[in-house]
Amino acid sequence: MSIVYLILGLACILVGASLLTDGSSAFAKRYGISDLVIGLTIVAFGTSAPELVISVLSAIRGSAGLAIGNVVGSNIFNILAIIGVVALLRPIKVERSIMTNEIPLVLLSSLALLVCGNGMFLDNASENIINRTGGLLLLLFFLIFMRYTFSIAKNGPDGGGNDSAEVKQMPLWRSSLFILVGLAGLVGGGELFVNGATAIARSLNVSDAVIGLTIVAMSTSFPELATSAVAAVKGKPGLAIGNVIGSCLFNVFFVLGTSASISPLPLGSIGNFDLLTLVGASLLFWIFGWFFRERTITRPEGAILLLAYIAYSTILVINA
Repeated sequence: MSIVYLILGLACILVGASLLTDGSSAFAKRYGISDLVIGLTIVAFGTSAPELVISVLSAIRGSAGLAIGNVVGSNIFNILAIIGVVALLRPIKVERSIMTNEIPLVLLSSLALLVCGNGMFLDNASENIINRTGGLLLLLFFLIFMRYTFSIAKNGPDGGGNDSAEVKQMPLWRSSLFILVGLAGLVGGGELFVNGATAIARSLNVSDAVIGLTIVAMSTSFPELATSAVAAVKGKPGLAIGNVIGSCLFNVFFVLGTSASISPLPLGSIGNFDLLTLVGASLLFWIFGWFFRERTITRPEGAILLLAYIAYSTILVINA
């Protein structure tokens, strides 16, 4: 039955990703909003809904390892695997504003999580824990990010770097319906996929932290992967990269901030290897976009990112 859940979930995710991409792009064109802003908000929030549900429920139920592992693992997957896959499908031309504004925010979110998760080293605490104070601080960062996003939305189409690719025109009701049905497909498909993947992982006696960092993280990030891959194939790099950036920021600042505000989250077996991997992935994301070939993440660079994720996952499985 778990295999059936996996297949059905993946089908729902792929259909939902296509509908969401078409609907949000049409919505953006109608109101003169850039694909980047739509990717940073509507698409990113919608595709991060599985992470939000799982992390909040895990925090309430006392499964801190699953809550934190889900966020850390999802962001590592977003940057290394999704950007890697998208770049392999089509080299990503990155706007200058993304390099100077959005990607540094992703690096900031990773560093903030590293600091919050090192209480034993920085403050002689008895254990590494993200307490309510840390959670509220992350939520404040989220408010700053939202304020910034709305400010670039006011700048019109040029503010976020609209893609020049042809966008399907459709009535407002249809684009809204596509967005809602697409989000429903992503969330519902993600739920089915997670249930199936988690059941299989449990049968293999894998710990909560490893499940959160790998199986659940990959499963809940499938909406981002599908949406970004479809957007890249359709010639919308702004939507593809905006989705990843928005999801990473939403995961750390809002999902983890909300979870820690509800209940303090001990990191447990999630250590600096995982947190530093996230920081390194964020830094690599910025370096590949800025250097070597001006503001373009090439196919070789995408392959390096994807191989880095495979290496990280292999180390986790070996040490499980």
